[in-house]
Amino acid sequence: MMRIPTRGFVLALFLFSLGQFCLGPQGMLLAQVDLVNDVRAQLAQNSFSAAESELSIYKSQNGVTPEYLEALSWMARSVAAMNEWGQATAYATETRTLCEKQLTNRKVDAEPHLPIALGAAYEVLAQGMAENGQPAKAVALLRSALARYGNTSMKARLQKNLNLLALVGKPAPPLQVSQYLGPKPPALASLKGSPVLLFFWAHWCVDCKAEVPVIARLQQEFSPEGLVVIGPTQLYGYAAQGVDVAPAAERIYIESVRARYYASLQDMPVPLSKQNFDAYGASTTPTLVVLNRAGQVAMYHPGAMPYEELRSVVQKATAR
Repeated sequence: MMRIPTRGFVLALFLFSLGQFCLGPQGMLLAQVDLVNDVRAQLAQNSFSAAESELSIYKSQNGVTPEYLEALSWMARSVAAMNEWGQATAYATETRTLCEKQLTNRKVDAEPHLPIALGAAYEVLAQGMAENGQPAKAVALLRSALARYGNTSMKARLQKNLNLLALVGKPAPPLQVSQYLGPKPPALASLKGSPVLLFFWAHWCVDCKAEVPVIARLQQEFSPEGLVVIGPTQLYGYAAQGVDVAPAAERIYIESVRARYYASLQDMPVPLSKQNFDAYGASTTPTLVVLNRAGQVAMYHPGAMPYEELRSVVQKATAR
């Protein structure tokens, strides 16, 4: 929440007249661009009533905007994290309904807030179904969403949630390996008989860098058992400090990140393809996937893992 100092009040009123600010509690002026962050900050403090109030005030001043919908989706996510699935489903259903109304006159990816909000709504709805003993219904929902939005920025997120419900025990999706960094990646089909650890990472990802010692330790420990570690990544269109760069320049930057932070994994093949991230739903980085010797997914885990937990999965996958 941004407080406007007295000496800036005249300017603030001018901006308010242009629609760049709205009124908050006690007449306080709120910057519209801060709505999502303000709501998230309130939720982080478990101030759900304050978050609700901020959403209500914003909506009365500005109507239903993509920013409002993303903030509303955070209500669904936060309540879901508390396992309050009835309320979470209600927020998610409202978010989905309002998002899809917006799509009558705009495309999903016309701006960034709407796909985030709609993707989160489907995520919470599917999680709620699974938690209530309806995994088949959750899978059907996500598959229908993929059929509708599979050509948008929502694809990886929807696929991630589908994979969480349905990928373990299934054959691993193939990797696109025509472009790569480091050693040439092997096709997954050629690795049947060997356990495999896929480490999806991004050059900007702090958690990925923190996971490197865990991956390197497991590689060293289980390479005698045939463990193969592959580290897919992709181009994001920017480099250091978020500066937009061409693909060739970003590749050079990724190599510099590998040299600095991934030195213990320099022999790890790195397929370079957005297609791999979409197929595995790696909208979270890191995403860790363990394949058993039969080429089946033994574990699918968005996010980092401690050494002992990941080691336990790898050890089971290496069993003959």
